[in-house]
Amino acid sequence: MESNSFVEPVLVGMSDGTTDFDPEDPSEKEIGREMIDQSTGLGSVVAHLYRGEMERTVGWRDRLDTTTNWAVTVMSAIVAYSFSGEVSHAVILAGLIMGTIFLFIEARRFCDYDIWRSRVRTLQENLFANALDPSQGVETDAWRAELSRDYREPVAKISYRGALSHRLRRVYLPLISAMLMGWVFHLWAFNPDDTFVESASLPGIEGTVVVSAVGLYYAALLVFAIPLSSKERGESGEADHGELE
Repeated sequence: MESNSFVEPVLVGMSDGTTDFDPEDPSEKEIGREMIDQSTGLGSVVAHLYRGEMERTVGWRDRLDTTTNWAVTVMSAIVAYSFSGEVSHAVILAGLIMGTIFLFIEARRFCDYDIWRSRVRTLQENLFANALDPSQGVETDAWRAELSRDYREPVAKISYRGALSHRLRRVYLPLISAMLMGWVFHLWAFNPDDTFVESASLPGIEGTVVVSAVGLYYAALLVFAIPLSSKERGESGEADHGELE
């Protein structure tokens, strides 16, 4: 009976010390098909591996959500307090600083989260998708070599600037924009007889300085929110974070 190249043992050539393993060979890269066709020890190992990677991904996703929830709660509470009475608009500006701190923390956590998510997406695209429909092949020819290298030398898949840009567009730019609108409304509501610049003044600081600083701050956020690559644009579709490279 003619043997099927897709059901040959995947690890042949690795246990006997040979070095002719080609991760881009069809019989090596499309191991998802082999795992469906016959029961192998590799299938069991990969199942446990995938479950472990998913748990780490979910754990880091929870950390991101926790940071976001705290940011929304704190910033909302600050805005509500600023309108509770004769409270200085400086409280809202302090809330902007707090929101920026949460942004920096969340961007750092997103870099770590993306490491685990990229591995999960690599397994989904090249292993499980191939097992379900072998006719479509795999997304990345050398996915096994890339994943192996990532396990040996794990590195961040997205830069800190890219993570900052992503979280800005997804969460913090809308939040900060809402706070700035509240700040402008606060100046108008509590100082109806003064001009906008006069209302923005703080003890020892002229209104023009305050307005200029806030304007520069928001302009800087808009610049950082611009994605520099497709990887920074989102988490699905063409902008997927599942790329290891």
